[in-house]
Amino acid sequence: MTTTDGMLLLDPQMWARSGPPHELLTELRHTAPVSRFEIDKVEPFWAITKHANITSISKQPDKFLSGPGITLAPRDADGLDVPGFSEMRVVINMDPPEHRKVRKVASPWFTPRSVKRIDHAVNLSAKQLVDALAANPERQADFATEIAVKHPLRILATALGLPEEQEETILNLSNRIFAPDDEELGGGNTPEDFAKLGAEFVQLFLPIIQNRRDNPTEDLASVLANGQVDGEPMGPMETLGYYLIVFNAGHDTTKNALAGGIRALVENPDQFEMLRRDPSLVPQAVEEILRWTSSVNYMKRTAAEDVVVNGQKIPKGDALVLFYLSGNRDEDVFDDPFRFDITRKPNPHVAFGYGEHFCMGAHFARRSLAAIVRELVTRVEGWELAADPEWIAASFVVGLKRLPVRYQIAS
Repeated sequence: MTTTDGMLLLDPQMWARSGPPHELLTELRHTAPVSRFEIDKVEPFWAITKHANITSISKQPDKFLSGPGITLAPRDADGLDVPGFSEMRVVINMDPPEHRKVRKVASPWFTPRSVKRIDHAVNLSAKQLVDALAANPERQADFATEIAVKHPLRILATALGLPEEQEETILNLSNRIFAPDDEELGGGNTPEDFAKLGAEFVQLFLPIIQNRRDNPTEDLASVLANGQVDGEPMGPMETLGYYLIVFNAGHDTTKNALAGGIRALVENPDQFEMLRRDPSLVPQAVEEILRWTSSVNYMKRTAAEDVVVNGQKIPKGDALVLFYLSGNRDEDVFDDPFRFDITRKPNPHVAFGYGEHFCMGAHFARRSLAAIVRELVTRVEGWELAADPEWIAASFVVGLKRLPVRYQIAS
């Protein structure tokens, strides 16, 4: 494949201009499901585009490692050691057996029974945000910023026990961490930019960690601050790393899925009307939204030994990029994969990953998405795009930056 092809997959500015490169990914699935790319900005990698290969690799964490990094490293290694972030140890970057031990710190908080404790906050947030739509006399809003951003942000702040006045600070940090290449949202992607960002992140969360150690509650912040591994307290870098991954799993992926899901419902009025008539379909609709949006475009793994994937030999140390976006459109798994279908069942999407690193916050995200979708479909009577949506300049965690919508709504 050519350098241009690889840039379509990973260049943030190309994503901002064109959105997901579905045409190229479809071609790769059909003709070269394991393809090697060399592009200027990042390390060489093998693109893994078939659902079966993605799930197979994900079930073999001893052969395909997360420790060397889950995103592609820039060719310029000088940008890798960033004070503040480089020292943090994030559970999603760990391999067994350490990964399983550290994962147990927070996983009990994310079980279906446990996340019920935030149901009131989730439902209240959904109602208040849709109330605001009903109170808007213009009957037009940017659903990306007014709904998709705000809803998971409120839930994340609640889970972390943070006051509402800190939501804007969290949002600013989240945008700068996960969309550094977007001129409007990000704060730049130089080592100096990330060093400043890392310092701000540490300054925000170290006092919270200390507070929860002195005054523990039942919130997620307390669980993380007081986590133990092998009977010993987690180190500060592991603790800060946990807060960092909660940022991603708790906000950016969810808000991007929500914005893309709303767009899909606006552009597929038959599916919207089906949900209006039968809100019991909301859980299935959420699964289709997750498949459709694939907010985490990819994850990197590193071959721990010489391996063969789909007949292709891959040397030890090479990077493999699992394109979840492509796996969720695989024609061998999903009938008519480019049709948005809220009745799709089964729906074995890989939006939450698969295997060892399956997202521990999956139940949390599903509840958050279901609450706002249910509130919208029971009160919005009709809607249409007011202008073209805009994509965030990002290729790892991907989604819409703007979604202007005109709507009719019951008060």
